[in-house]
Amino acid sequence: MIKAVYDNMKSFQPKNHFTVGIIDDVTHTSLEVKTGFHPAPAGTIAAKFWGLGADGTVGANQSAIAIIGDNTDKYAQGYFAYDSKKSGGLTVSHLRFGDVPIKSTYQIDNSDFVACHKSNYVEIYDVLKGIKEGGTFLLNSPWSVKEMEKFIPGRVRKTIVDKKLKFYNIDAVKIATQAGLGGRINMIMQTCFFKLANVLPVDKAIGLLKDDIKVMFGKKGEKVVSMNIEAVDKTLNNLIEIKVPKSWKDAVSTEKTVEKATPFVDQVMRKINTQGGDDLPVSVFTPDGVFEQGTAQYEKRGVAIDVPEWIPENCIQCNQCAFVCPHAAIIPIVATAKELKGAPKTFVTVDGKGKDMEAYKFRIQVNPLDCQGCGNCADICPAKVPALVMKSLASQVEGQVENHKFSKTIPFKTDIMKRDTVKGSQMFQPLLEFSGACAGCGETPYVKLLTQLFGERMTIANATGCSSIWGGSAPATPYCTNADGDGPAWASSLFEDAAEFATA
Repeated sequence: MIKAVYDNMKSFQPKNHFTVGIIDDVTHTSLEVKTGFHPAPAGTIAAKFWGLGADGTVGANQSAIAIIGDNTDKYAQGYFAYDSKKSGGLTVSHLRFGDVPIKSTYQIDNSDFVACHKSNYVEIYDVLKGIKEGGTFLLNSPWSVKEMEKFIPGRVRKTIVDKKLKFYNIDAVKIATQAGLGGRINMIMQTCFFKLANVLPVDKAIGLLKDDIKVMFGKKGEKVVSMNIEAVDKTLNNLIEIKVPKSWKDAVSTEKTVEKATPFVDQVMRKINTQGGDDLPVSVFTPDGVFEQGTAQYEKRGVAIDVPEWIPENCIQCNQCAFVCPHAAIIPIVATAKELKGAPKTFVTVDGKGKDMEAYKFRIQVNPLDCQGCGNCADICPAKVPALVMKSLASQVEGQVENHKFSKTIPFKTDIMKRDTVKGSQMFQPLLEFSGACAGCGETPYVKLLTQLFGERMTIANATGCSSIWGGSAPATPYCTNADGDGPAWASSLFEDAAEFATA
């Protein structure tokens, strides 16, 4: 962009009163920013890591910078781009290593190494954009080569062949689970990086990584240290170089079918969420800068490792699971026989229990693509034999996504039970749904409940903090309206004066 400014100054007719960094197709003031300009000194190694918030990627990359910077003659630099969603959101780590001081205060767009730490990111984001020919691509996935042809988009498979990439795969989640680390795959992926990037000898790097683990996790006890070291020791034996089939060269990019929504969602929100916001022209935005509300329902991130499966015969219909869910990703469905006509075969219901429920069928519906996998619902279930069991996301998506869509056609039964009870409150639509809060968030269940108790006549003067991130960060907003078009009126003052702001 800076080069574009200088190029403009040198031109025969330089543009006056220009902008740079945006695509202004309304007043046409922007300068063209040409690609392919790479000022990094020769020999600089650039690495890019696509991580999931709370999987430890950023912390591990900070360790890598320290290890390489302290134990080699190379200079090291890191820049970390965070999603506002934090846990469960996107993190992109930009790391550079070189033999001369690095003064690159911008993100990497020409990388030698790319690691994708969350398998479905290959479908959501253009993870290989800018990777050099002959570069290295590391993927964390449970897929075989045959399964990759099903799950990895054609454009990605074609890029691997066309750019002659060295392609490696590891099932880091499996290793982490076996070691007792849950979703913390950071040390596993970092071991792979040291093996593949050749910044320093791998044996030396792993030894330094283990020393760093002892310092990093020492306060958490010997068990945590040993679990991380065990994961590191198991990594290299499970790192597989993929022999890329020649047929991938002819792979066709078939875009995933996405249901059309509003023009704002289709043209703005979805582009921003797939890291394409910088490419949006001025004309797609409204002149007043207004963003639509209730748009978090269209994100469908699918970032959980495990999500709950409902066991109908064990359910006592207490609604406590829905009550504690931080993301409104599990709700009770109360339906008449007429409303169940046309239901999917897997849309299992049971007879309603309790007073005034005799005429209805009941089910607990899980929304797997908006669930964050915290397990709060399974933990709170008071049934003698649990009615909710955590299962892998992959095992639930095929049936429950369609079931969730059908469940949205069934109206909430707001006249059966008292609204100010645990069970009765969950018969009302949550008017805060699918927020960007962390998995297991302790704030959103309370606010979600408030919207179920009196959300249609609720005004929120928000104080800046987590509540302004999960409540109103661009481009998607979780506050929504009910069938009558009523919902919370939300605003956030930037001046830490929420009380005064509310009474103004």
